[in-house]
Amino acid sequence: MNAQMECTSCGSRLGITEIAYTCRECGGLLDVVYDDAPGDPEELKARFRARRLSDETADRSGVWRFRELLPFADKRHIVTLGEGNTPHWDAPRAAAYAGVDRLAVKHQGMNPTGSFKDNGMTAGVTQARALGATTVACASTGNTSASMAAYAARARMRAAVFIPDGQIALGKLSQALDYGALTLQIEGDFDVALALVRQLTDTDPIYLLNSVNPFRIEGQKTIAAELCEQRGWRVPDRIVVPGGNLGNVSALGKGFMELLDWGFIDRLPRITVVQAEGAAPFAQMVRSGATTLTEVANATTRATAIKIGAPVSWPKAMRVLEVCGGEVLTVTEAEIAEAKAVIGSDGIGCEPASATTVAGLRQLIADGLATPDENVVCVLTGHLLKDPDYTVEYHFGRLEPGAAHANAPVRVASNLDAIRIALKS
Repeated sequence: MNAQMECTSCGSRLGITEIAYTCRECGGLLDVVYDDAPGDPEELKARFRARRLSDETADRSGVWRFRELLPFADKRHIVTLGEGNTPHWDAPRAAAYAGVDRLAVKHQGMNPTGSFKDNGMTAGVTQARALGATTVACASTGNTSASMAAYAARARMRAAVFIPDGQIALGKLSQALDYGALTLQIEGDFDVALALVRQLTDTDPIYLLNSVNPFRIEGQKTIAAELCEQRGWRVPDRIVVPGGNLGNVSALGKGFMELLDWGFIDRLPRITVVQAEGAAPFAQMVRSGATTLTEVANATTRATAIKIGAPVSWPKAMRVLEVCGGEVLTVTEAEIAEAKAVIGSDGIGCEPASATTVAGLRQLIADGLATPDENVVCVLTGHLLKDPDYTVEYHFGRLEPGAAHANAPVRVASNLDAIRIALKS
Protein backbone atom coordinates (compact mmCIF):
# COMPACT_ATOMS: atom_id res chain seq x y z
CA MET A 1 0.00 0.00 0.00
CA ASN A 2 1.33 3.40 -1.00
CA ALA A 3 0.90 6.00 1.75
CA GLN A 4 0.69 9.76 1.26
CA MET A 5 -0.56 12.78 3.17
CA GLU A 6 -3.67 14.39 1.69
CA CYS A 7 -5.30 17.71 2.52
CA THR A 8 -8.84 17.26 3.85
CA SER A 9 -9.85 20.59 2.29
CA CYS A 10 -8.32 20.84 -1.20
CA GLY A 11 -7.05 17.31 -1.82
CA SER A 12 -3.41 18.30 -2.37
CA ARG A 13 -0.96 15.52 -1.57
CA LEU A 14 2.46 15.32 0.06
CA GLY A 15 4.86 12.42 0.48
CA ILE A 16 5.11 10.91 3.94
CA THR A 17 8.82 11.68 4.08
CA GLU A 18 8.01 15.41 4.05
CA ILE A 19 7.67 17.24 7.35
CA ALA A 20 4.29 18.95 7.23
CA TYR A 21 1.36 19.25 9.62
CA THR A 22 -1.01 21.27 7.45
CA CYS A 23 -1.49 21.71 3.70
CA ARG A 24 1.06 23.95 2.00
CA GLU A 25 -1.54 25.05 -0.54
CA CYS A 26 -4.51 26.04 1.65
CA GLY A 27 -3.53 25.41 5.28
CA GLY A 28 -6.04 22.57 5.71
CA LEU A 29 -5.53 19.54 7.95
CA LEU A 30 -3.76 16.49 6.58
CA ASP A 31 -4.78 12.82 6.54
CA VAL A 32 -2.55 9.85 5.89
CA VAL A 33 -4.22 8.02 2.99
CA TYR A 34 -3.58 4.76 1.18
CA ASP A 35 -4.09 3.96 -2.50
CA ASP A 36 -5.60 0.52 -1.98
CA ALA A 37 -7.02 -1.85 0.62
CA PRO A 38 -4.69 -3.70 3.02
CA GLY A 39 -5.82 -7.18 1.96
CA ASP A 40 -8.54 -9.75 2.51
CA PRO A 41 -10.45 -8.77 5.69
CA GLU A 42 -11.01 -12.30 6.96
CA GLU A 43 -7.37 -13.27 6.49
CA LEU A 44 -6.25 -10.10 8.27
CA LYS A 45 -8.68 -10.63 11.15
CA ALA A 46 -7.14 -14.07 11.69
CA ARG A 47 -3.64 -12.59 11.51
CA PHE A 48 -4.46 -9.84 14.00
CA ARG A 49 -5.79 -12.41 16.44
CA ALA A 50 -2.85 -14.80 16.00
CA ARG A 51 -0.42 -12.02 16.86
CA ARG A 52 -1.88 -11.88 20.36
CA LEU A 53 0.07 -15.07 21.08
CA SER A 54 3.30 -13.71 19.62
CA ASP A 55 6.26 -12.49 21.67
CA GLU A 56 7.51 -10.21 18.90
CA THR A 57 7.70 -6.62 20.14
CA ALA A 58 5.47 -5.14 17.43
CA ASP A 59 2.88 -7.87 17.90
CA ARG A 60 2.61 -7.12 21.63
CA SER A 61 1.36 -3.63 20.78
CA GLY A 62 -2.37 -3.06 20.40
CA VAL A 63 -1.50 -0.53 17.70
CA TRP A 64 1.16 -2.30 15.65
CA ARG A 65 -0.64 -5.62 15.89
CA PHE A 66 -2.94 -3.98 13.33
CA ARG A 67 -0.03 -2.62 11.26
CA GLU A 68 -1.57 -3.54 7.90
CA LEU A 69 -4.08 -0.76 8.65
CA LEU A 70 -1.28 1.81 8.99
CA PRO A 71 1.47 0.59 6.66
CA PHE A 72 3.50 3.79 6.59
CA ALA A 73 6.12 2.54 9.06
CA ASP A 74 9.14 0.32 8.65
CA LYS A 75 9.16 -2.13 11.58
CA ARG A 76 12.73 -1.18 12.49
CA HIS A 77 11.56 2.35 13.34
CA ILE A 78 8.72 1.32 15.65
CA VAL A 79 8.81 2.85 19.14
CA THR A 80 6.42 1.00 21.43
CA LEU A 81 5.59 0.54 25.09
CA GLY A 82 3.04 -2.20 24.43
CA GLU A 83 0.23 0.35 24.13
CA GLY A 84 -3.34 -0.53 23.25
CA ASN A 85 -4.72 -3.88 24.39
CA THR A 86 -7.10 -1.89 26.58
CA PRO A 87 -10.15 -3.51 28.21
CA HIS A 88 -13.76 -3.48 27.03
CA TRP A 89 -15.88 -3.81 30.17
CA ASP A 90 -19.56 -3.91 31.04
CA ALA A 91 -20.57 -1.10 33.41
CA PRO A 92 -23.98 -2.03 34.90
CA ARG A 93 -24.23 0.77 37.49
CA ALA A 94 -23.24 3.37 34.93
CA ALA A 95 -25.80 1.85 32.54
CA ALA A 96 -28.57 2.21 35.12
CA TYR A 97 -27.49 5.79 35.87
CA ALA A 98 -27.50 6.70 32.17
CA GLY A 99 -30.83 4.96 31.58
CA VAL A 100 -29.73 2.27 29.13
CA ASP A 101 -30.24 -1.48 29.31
CA ARG A 102 -26.55 -2.22 28.93
CA LEU A 103 -23.41 -0.14 28.64
CA ALA A 104 -19.82 -1.03 27.78
CA VAL A 105 -16.76 1.13 28.31
CA LYS A 106 -13.54 1.02 26.32
CA HIS A 107 -10.97 2.12 28.89
CA GLN A 108 -8.05 3.83 27.19
CA GLY A 109 -6.79 4.90 30.59
CA MET A 110 -5.27 1.44 30.91
CA ASN A 111 -2.52 2.38 28.45
CA PRO A 112 1.15 2.56 29.58
CA THR A 113 1.03 6.27 30.53
CA GLY A 114 -2.64 6.16 31.48
CA SER A 115 -4.44 7.70 28.49
CA PHE A 116 -5.51 7.17 24.88
CA LYS A 117 -2.67 9.45 23.79
CA ASP A 118 -0.32 6.44 23.79
CA ASN A 119 -2.13 4.92 20.80
CA GLY A 120 -1.32 7.98 18.76
CA MET A 121 2.08 8.75 20.26
CA THR A 122 3.60 5.41 19.33
CA ALA A 123 2.80 6.20 15.68
CA GLY A 124 3.89 9.85 15.93
CA VAL A 125 7.24 9.08 17.54
CA THR A 126 7.79 6.20 15.12
CA GLN A 127 7.35 8.64 12.23
CA ALA A 128 9.65 11.13 13.99
CA ARG A 129 12.33 8.44 14.19
CA ALA A 130 11.84 7.54 10.51
CA LEU A 131 12.34 11.21 9.59
CA GLY A 132 15.51 11.44 11.67
CA ALA A 133 14.11 13.84 14.26
CA THR A 134 16.11 14.28 17.45
CA THR A 135 13.78 16.68 19.29
CA VAL A 136 9.98 16.50 19.60
CA ALA A 137 7.55 18.97 21.15
CA CYS A 138 3.91 19.40 22.06
CA ALA A 139 1.51 21.66 23.90
CA SER A 140 -0.56 19.84 26.46
CA THR A 141 -3.15 19.95 29.21
CA GLY A 142 -1.30 16.94 30.63
CA ASN A 143 -1.93 13.62 28.91
CA THR A 144 -0.17 14.44 25.64
CA SER A 145 2.90 15.70 27.48
CA ALA A 146 3.07 12.57 29.64
CA SER A 147 2.75 10.30 26.64
CA MET A 148 5.18 12.16 24.40
CA ALA A 149 7.77 12.36 27.17
CA ALA A 150 7.62 8.59 27.70
CA TYR A 151 7.87 7.66 24.03
CA ALA A 152 10.59 10.22 23.36
CA ALA A 153 12.57 8.73 26.26
CA ARG A 154 12.21 5.26 24.73
CA ALA A 155 13.39 6.63 21.38
CA ARG A 156 16.24 8.56 23.03
CA MET A 157 14.92 11.84 21.72
CA ARG A 158 14.84 15.20 23.48
CA ALA A 159 11.29 16.20 24.46
CA ALA A 160 9.95 19.69 25.12
CA VAL A 161 6.46 20.08 26.51
CA PHE A 162 4.55 23.37 26.69
CA ILE A 163 1.97 23.38 29.47
CA PRO A 164 -0.39 26.13 30.68
CA ASP A 165 0.96 27.40 33.98
CA GLY A 166 -1.06 26.17 36.94
CA GLN A 167 -3.66 24.43 34.75
CA ILE A 168 -2.40 20.86 34.70
CA ALA A 169 -3.22 18.04 37.11
CA LEU A 170 -0.18 17.07 39.16
CA GLY A 171 -0.53 13.39 38.28
CA LYS A 172 0.12 14.30 34.64
CA LEU A 173 2.83 16.86 35.33
CA SER A 174 4.72 14.33 37.44
CA GLN A 175 4.91 11.98 34.45
CA ALA A 176 6.45 14.54 32.10
CA LEU A 177 9.01 15.41 34.75
CA ASP A 178 9.87 11.82 35.56
CA TYR A 179 10.29 10.84 31.90
CA GLY A 180 12.89 13.59 31.50
CA ALA A 181 11.09 16.13 29.31
CA LEU A 182 12.03 19.79 29.31
CA THR A 183 8.81 21.19 30.77
CA LEU A 184 7.98 24.80 29.91
CA GLN A 185 5.19 26.40 31.93
CA ILE A 186 3.61 28.98 29.63
CA GLU A 187 1.80 32.07 30.85
CA GLY A 188 -1.65 31.53 29.38
CA ASP A 189 -3.95 28.61 28.56
CA PHE A 190 -3.54 25.57 26.31
CA ASP A 191 -4.42 27.51 23.18
CA VAL A 192 -1.61 30.00 23.86
CA ALA A 193 0.83 27.13 24.43
CA LEU A 194 -0.22 25.40 21.21
CA ALA A 195 0.16 28.58 19.16
CA LEU A 196 3.70 29.00 20.49
CA VAL A 197 4.79 25.42 19.88
CA ARG A 198 3.41 25.52 16.34
CA GLN A 199 5.37 28.69 15.62
CA LEU A 200 8.51 27.06 16.98
CA THR A 201 8.15 23.83 15.00
CA ASP A 202 7.46 25.80 11.80
CA THR A 203 10.89 27.44 12.01
CA ASP A 204 13.14 25.15 14.07
CA PRO A 205 14.21 21.51 13.50
CA ILE A 206 11.74 20.20 16.08
CA TYR A 207 9.02 17.66 15.25
CA LEU A 208 5.49 18.58 16.37
CA LEU A 209 3.48 15.85 18.07
CA ASN A 210 0.13 17.43 18.83
CA SER A 211 -2.94 15.85 17.22
CA VAL A 212 -2.63 18.17 14.22
CA ASN A 213 0.12 15.69 13.27
CA PRO A 214 -1.69 13.17 10.99
CA PHE A 215 0.45 10.24 12.15
CA ARG A 216 -0.89 10.66 15.69
CA ILE A 217 -4.37 10.13 14.26
CA GLU A 218 -3.20 6.97 12.46
CA GLY A 219 -2.19 5.38 15.73
CA GLN A 220 -5.37 6.42 17.51
CA LYS A 221 -7.61 5.05 14.76
CA THR A 222 -6.59 1.51 15.76
CA ILE A 223 -8.81 1.91 18.83
CA ALA A 224 -11.71 1.31 16.43
CA ALA A 225 -10.15 -1.91 15.11
CA GLU A 226 -9.36 -3.24 18.58
CA LEU A 227 -12.85 -2.42 19.83
CA CYS A 228 -14.45 -4.20 16.88
CA GLU A 229 -12.21 -7.23 17.38
CA GLN A 230 -13.16 -7.41 21.06
CA ARG A 231 -16.82 -7.40 20.01
CA GLY A 232 -16.43 -10.15 17.39
CA TRP A 233 -16.36 -7.46 14.67
CA ARG A 234 -19.92 -6.41 15.57
CA VAL A 235 -20.23 -2.64 15.47
CA PRO A 236 -21.99 -0.88 18.39
CA ASP A 237 -24.94 1.36 17.63
CA ARG A 238 -23.26 4.33 19.25
CA ILE A 239 -19.82 5.45 20.43
CA VAL A 240 -19.63 8.30 22.95
CA VAL A 241 -16.35 10.21 23.28
CA PRO A 242 -15.16 13.31 25.17
CA GLY A 243 -14.43 16.38 23.06
CA GLY A 244 -11.33 18.46 23.73
CA ASN A 245 -8.93 19.07 20.86
CA LEU A 246 -11.13 16.63 18.88
CA GLY A 247 -8.29 14.37 17.72
CA ASN A 248 -9.95 11.37 19.36
CA VAL A 249 -13.27 11.62 17.52
CA SER A 250 -11.36 12.36 14.30
CA ALA A 251 -9.26 9.24 14.72
CA LEU A 252 -12.13 6.95 15.70
CA GLY A 253 -14.21 8.19 12.78
CA LYS A 254 -11.35 7.64 10.33
CA GLY A 255 -10.79 4.18 11.75
CA PHE A 256 -14.41 3.12 11.38
CA MET A 257 -14.74 4.64 7.90
CA GLU A 258 -11.65 2.77 6.68
CA LEU A 259 -12.82 -0.49 8.25
CA LEU A 260 -16.10 -0.12 6.37
CA ASP A 261 -14.42 0.81 3.08
CA TRP A 262 -12.03 -2.12 3.36
CA GLY A 263 -14.74 -4.68 4.19
CA PHE A 264 -13.99 -5.39 7.87
CA ILE A 265 -17.39 -4.15 9.11
CA ASP A 266 -20.82 -3.74 7.53
CA ARG A 267 -21.92 -0.39 8.98
CA LEU A 268 -20.77 2.68 10.88
CA PRO A 269 -21.62 3.49 14.50
CA ARG A 270 -23.27 6.76 15.42
CA ILE A 271 -20.69 8.95 17.17
CA THR A 272 -21.60 11.37 19.96
CA VAL A 273 -19.13 14.00 21.19
CA VAL A 274 -19.49 15.45 24.68
CA GLN A 275 -17.82 18.68 25.83
CA ALA A 276 -17.69 20.46 29.17
CA GLU A 277 -20.09 23.39 29.31
CA GLY A 278 -17.31 25.93 29.87
CA ALA A 279 -15.11 24.62 27.05
CA ALA A 280 -17.52 23.84 24.23
CA PRO A 281 -16.61 25.69 21.02
CA PHE A 282 -17.41 22.69 18.83
CA ALA A 283 -20.82 22.19 20.42
CA GLN A 284 -21.60 25.88 19.96
CA MET A 285 -20.60 25.71 16.32
CA VAL A 286 -22.77 22.66 15.57
CA ARG A 287 -25.78 24.03 17.45
CA SER A 288 -25.63 27.35 15.62
CA GLY A 289 -25.23 25.76 12.20
CA ALA A 290 -22.03 27.73 11.61
CA THR A 291 -19.48 26.52 9.08
CA THR A 292 -16.44 27.70 11.00
CA LEU A 293 -15.49 27.44 14.63
CA THR A 294 -15.42 30.43 16.96
CA GLU A 295 -12.84 30.07 19.70
CA VAL A 296 -13.85 30.19 23.35
CA ALA A 297 -11.55 32.56 25.16
CA ASN A 298 -10.53 31.44 28.64
CA ALA A 299 -12.15 28.00 28.51
CA THR A 300 -13.15 26.76 31.97
CA THR A 301 -13.64 23.26 33.38
CA ARG A 302 -12.15 21.11 36.10
CA ALA A 303 -11.92 18.36 33.49
CA THR A 304 -8.53 19.70 32.44
CA ALA A 305 -7.95 17.15 29.66
CA ILE A 306 -10.67 18.86 27.59
CA LYS A 307 -10.10 22.44 28.73
CA ILE A 308 -9.49 23.68 25.19
CA GLY A 309 -11.08 26.70 23.58
CA ALA A 310 -9.64 26.39 20.07
CA PRO A 311 -9.60 22.70 19.02
CA VAL A 312 -7.44 22.31 15.92
CA SER A 313 -9.06 19.09 14.70
CA TRP A 314 -12.59 20.45 14.41
CA PRO A 315 -12.78 20.11 10.58
CA LYS A 316 -11.97 16.38 10.84
CA ALA A 317 -14.44 15.99 13.69
CA MET A 318 -17.13 17.72 11.61
CA ARG A 319 -16.47 15.29 8.78
CA VAL A 320 -16.96 12.38 11.18
CA LEU A 321 -20.32 13.74 12.35
CA GLU A 322 -21.47 14.22 8.77
CA VAL A 323 -20.51 10.69 7.72
CA CYS A 324 -21.32 8.75 10.88
CA GLY A 325 -24.16 10.86 12.20
CA GLY A 326 -24.32 11.81 15.84
CA GLU A 327 -24.55 14.75 18.15
CA VAL A 328 -22.39 17.17 20.09
CA LEU A 329 -23.53 17.78 23.67
CA THR A 330 -22.40 19.83 26.63
CA VAL A 331 -22.54 18.75 30.28
CA THR A 332 -22.12 20.73 33.47
CA GLU A 333 -19.36 20.41 36.03
CA ALA A 334 -21.83 18.80 38.45
CA GLU A 335 -22.93 16.26 35.84
CA ILE A 336 -19.30 15.33 35.13
CA ALA A 337 -18.54 14.86 38.82
CA GLU A 338 -21.61 12.70 39.46
CA ALA A 339 -21.02 10.52 36.40
CA LYS A 340 -17.39 10.04 37.40
CA ALA A 341 -18.43 8.78 40.84
CA VAL A 342 -20.95 6.38 39.29
CA ILE A 343 -18.32 4.97 36.92
CA GLY A 344 -16.12 4.45 39.95
CA SER A 345 -18.89 2.48 41.65
CA ASP A 346 -18.52 -0.09 38.85
CA GLY A 347 -14.94 -0.65 40.00
CA ILE A 348 -13.58 1.07 36.91
CA GLY A 349 -12.66 4.69 37.64
CA CYS A 350 -11.48 7.39 35.25
CA GLU A 351 -10.29 10.96 35.10
CA PRO A 352 -12.95 13.72 34.96
CA ALA A 353 -12.91 14.28 31.17
CA SER A 354 -13.75 10.61 30.58
CA ALA A 355 -16.91 10.91 32.67
CA THR A 356 -18.43 13.37 30.19
CA THR A 357 -19.35 10.32 28.12
CA VAL A 358 -21.68 8.76 30.69
CA ALA A 359 -23.06 12.19 31.63
CA GLY A 360 -23.70 12.89 27.95
CA LEU A 361 -25.35 9.51 27.38
CA ARG A 362 -27.68 10.18 30.32
CA GLN A 363 -28.64 13.48 28.70
CA LEU A 364 -29.29 11.77 25.35
CA ILE A 365 -31.67 9.32 26.97
CA ALA A 366 -33.44 12.03 28.99
CA ASP A 367 -33.92 14.15 25.85
CA GLY A 368 -35.19 11.21 23.79
CA LEU A 369 -32.24 11.39 21.37
CA ALA A 370 -31.23 7.80 22.14
CA THR A 371 -33.20 4.74 23.23
CA PRO A 372 -32.46 2.50 26.24
CA ASP A 373 -32.00 -0.58 24.05
CA GLU A 374 -29.14 0.92 22.00
CA ASN A 375 -25.84 -0.91 22.05
CA VAL A 376 -23.53 1.82 23.37
CA VAL A 377 -19.80 2.06 24.09
CA CYS A 378 -18.43 4.99 26.09
CA VAL A 379 -14.75 5.66 25.55
CA LEU A 380 -12.93 6.46 28.79
CA THR A 381 -9.83 8.37 27.82
CA GLY A 382 -7.80 8.65 31.03
CA HIS A 383 -6.94 6.79 34.22
CA LEU A 384 -8.43 7.63 37.63
CA LEU A 385 -4.98 8.50 39.04
CA LYS A 386 -4.37 11.19 36.45
CA ASP A 387 -6.18 13.67 38.71
CA PRO A 388 -6.52 12.19 42.22
CA ASP A 389 -7.05 15.62 43.81
CA TYR A 390 -10.35 15.98 41.94
CA THR A 391 -11.55 12.61 43.20
CA VAL A 392 -10.62 13.31 46.80
CA GLU A 393 -12.22 16.77 46.71
CA TYR A 394 -15.44 15.28 45.37
CA HIS A 395 -15.73 12.59 48.02
CA PHE A 396 -14.91 15.07 50.78
CA GLY A 397 -17.72 17.30 49.50
CA ARG A 398 -15.42 20.11 48.40
CA LEU A 399 -16.59 20.35 44.80
CA GLU A 400 -19.51 22.59 43.96
CA PRO A 401 -22.39 22.02 43.85
CA GLY A 402 -22.70 19.07 46.24
CA ALA A 403 -21.84 15.42 45.83
CA ALA A 404 -24.74 12.97 45.76
CA HIS A 405 -22.43 9.96 45.47
CA ALA A 406 -19.76 11.10 47.92
CA ASN A 407 -17.92 8.38 49.82
CA ALA A 408 -15.88 10.20 52.46
CA PRO A 409 -13.73 8.35 55.00
CA VAL A 410 -15.44 7.65 58.36
CA ARG A 411 -13.56 8.64 61.51
CA VAL A 412 -13.84 5.99 64.23
CA ALA A 413 -12.36 5.41 67.65
CA SER A 414 -9.61 2.81 67.90
CA ASN A 415 -11.75 0.01 69.38
CA LEU A 416 -13.67 -2.90 67.87
CA ASP A 417 -17.11 -1.78 69.11
CA ALA A 418 -16.82 1.53 67.29
CA ILE A 419 -15.57 -0.25 64.17
CA ARG A 420 -18.49 -2.73 64.29
CA ILE A 421 -20.97 0.15 64.56
CA ALA A 422 -19.34 1.83 61.57
CA LEU A 423 -19.48 -1.39 59.55
CA LYS A 424 -23.18 -1.83 60.30
CA SER A 425 -23.95 1.72 59.22
